[in-house]
Amino acid sequence: MQRRGAGSESPGDGHPSPKPGWHLSLKEPLAELGGGCPRACLGLCATCLFSFPICPKVSLGGRAMQRAAALVRRGCCPRTLGPWGRSQSSAAAEASAVLKVRPERSRRERILTLESMNPQVKAVEYAVRGPIVLKAGEIELELQRGIKKPFTEVIRANIGDAQAMGQQPITFLRQVMALCTYPNLLDSPSFPEDAKKRARRILQACGGNSLGSYSASQGVNCIREDVAAYITRRDGGVPADPDNIYLTTGASDGISTILKILVSGGGKSRTGVMIPIPQYPLYSAVISELDAIQVNYYLDEDNCWALNVNELRRAVQQAKEHCNPKVLCIINPGNPTGQVQSRKCIEDVIHFAWEEKLFLLADEVYQDNVYSSDCKFHSFKKVLYEMGPEYSSNVELASFHSTSKGYMGECGYRGGYMEVINLHPEIKGQLVKLLSVRLCPPVSGQAAMDIVVNPPVPGEESFEQFSREKESVLGNLAKKAKLTEDMFNQVPGIHCNPLMGAMYAFPRIFIPAKAMEAAQAHKMAPDMFYCMKLLEETGICVVPGSGFGQREGTYHFRMTILPPVEKLKTVLQKVKDFHIKFLEEYA
Repeated sequence: MQRRGAGSESPGDGHPSPKPGWHLSLKEPLAELGGGCPRACLGLCATCLFSFPICPKVSLGGRAMQRAAALVRRGCCPRTLGPWGRSQSSAAAEASAVLKVRPERSRRERILTLESMNPQVKAVEYAVRGPIVLKAGEIELELQRGIKKPFTEVIRANIGDAQAMGQQPITFLRQVMALCTYPNLLDSPSFPEDAKKRARRILQACGGNSLGSYSASQGVNCIREDVAAYITRRDGGVPADPDNIYLTTGASDGISTILKILVSGGGKSRTGVMIPIPQYPLYSAVISELDAIQVNYYLDEDNCWALNVNELRRAVQQAKEHCNPKVLCIINPGNPTGQVQSRKCIEDVIHFAWEEKLFLLADEVYQDNVYSSDCKFHSFKKVLYEMGPEYSSNVELASFHSTSKGYMGECGYRGGYMEVINLHPEIKGQLVKLLSVRLCPPVSGQAAMDIVVNPPVPGEESFEQFSREKESVLGNLAKKAKLTEDMFNQVPGIHCNPLMGAMYAFPRIFIPAKAMEAAQAHKMAPDMFYCMKLLEETGICVVPGSGFGQREGTYHFRMTILPPVEKLKTVLQKVKDFHIKFLEEYA
């Protein structure tokens, strides 16, 4: 009997055994699939693909993997019972070919790419949640992983999110919302009767007595009635019609909706939208999205960010050379600048809009946030009516309010309204049609808006606590506004105008020439470079002024004043220390 040589046959079955290392013929295709990791993927001396400890870098299409494995099993796997069917060399070769030809399913080209997407969306920028905030998120993750920094937390002073900064909700508002959300609580003695009364009224106006039902596209009727009553009280008896009230998903939804209706034309007839500089980036973002023309008018920084009508005239005359100026946006009190416009200024603006045939948008979401004793909020609606019928019957005006700001700080509910007056009846129908596409704003947000415009009144059970909480929030904001202004103005190279209202500071910062060169080397705007270094060295996240617009050659940043007083003092001190160090470093 002839003796079998080692490795020449499989033991006892009459078939040749595979030669040691046969599978290395697959090394090259596996290397291609594994991104340069063949040895780790192959293991020591595996005899079939099922033995390979495939590493995570290997990506095999399911069918290709199965076919290659089957070929190897049929051709040379000693564990397989029965005839081998072919030599190990041919099986390995075919398996290798399968792996080379079909490493994974081929992918067709993407339909949506940066080249094929809507160019208007690509042009949209929103600095409040832009690159600086993304970097803040990265730093927070690094801190969580234990990476050492010169600070222990990121302080997000970039956005006016009151409750995220520690402001407590108004008790009455949350009581009514709890009752509306879970009506079983209406039987609980823990809730005051005036809260229950409001909750029942809201629920009775909802389909199925539930916040979970759709409302009319324009909003729940009784809530629009309450908004109209609130405007009438606020404006000293100037009437408001519920039919002119549109409940919205925050003020932002109302602003973008009315701009959609207004924008039209092409070329030199394209709609021009006049916005203040500095501005809230929502406006430039929506203008870009709608492919309208942004028309800048500059607020007067040397005069506490006042609005000068001569500047409006300059802007509109220049704009007429390349577009059709049709819309004038005013933010009062100002964001990011914090100024509160005088009554005389508002009269001048209304006269200018009447003269130039401009549609007025009055962003008044900070109407409760007025801190300076020399200032008072005047609504555009009230001043318009008091200027007489020539104006009140002709000037088209949309004004906006929100649950997110004021003393409420209920950003997450996304409640808001807009009042639109002197709208052409046919356009009114078009507006309602446009609103109906999104069915309705969140009904919970509508309910929150109702509590803002229909708070407890004298004689009701909750009035005293409500008034105390409201005054506490606004009083603290007034103290923080003064603290911020004073501390910034103590720092060499920083100047901050008085914070009359809203909830932000927009200080002007001096940036040395060497710092501007460094910013250019990093392909950043100088104030972005400044804010990025501030974030990386102190953990404080603020927004560069270039995201809001500013006069050429000037640099700013926007910072909210919402943190608690002690934390705000810490933030301001850190900014002061950083700025002095920054000036020394780039002197």
